[in-house]
Amino acid sequence: MTQYLLSVYQPDGPIPEPAVMARIDRDVTAVNVDMRNAGVWVFSEGLLPASSATVLRPQDGDVLITDGPYAEGKEHLGGFTIVDVPDLDAALEWGRRVALATTLPIEVRPFAD
Repeated sequence: MTQYLLSVYQPDGPIPEPAVMARIDRDVTAVNVDMRNAGVWVFSEGLLPASSATVLRPQDGDVLITDGPYAEGKEHLGGFTIVDVPDLDAALEWGRRVALATTLPIEVRPFAD
């Protein structure tokens, strides 16, 4: 089995309306339950907005601490799920289901051995 990171990328800006968010929450919960029942779920969590980030950057033998996201952009990492599956095809299938549930792009990437 190989662990894969399913990264959820969300656009900057306001969150969806409450009715839309309720549907997304319901659909994401259903996929997470299915992952647990299938024995592939390792961990998942959403993240606060990128504006809440703190960046630590090595500089001249010290570490510079700055507020805000590492990179400016129109999308940021909004959450992630880790699955433990037999192969890339299985990871892509779970990624497809997460994309449909969240209505957002999902990046699927294996962990290094």
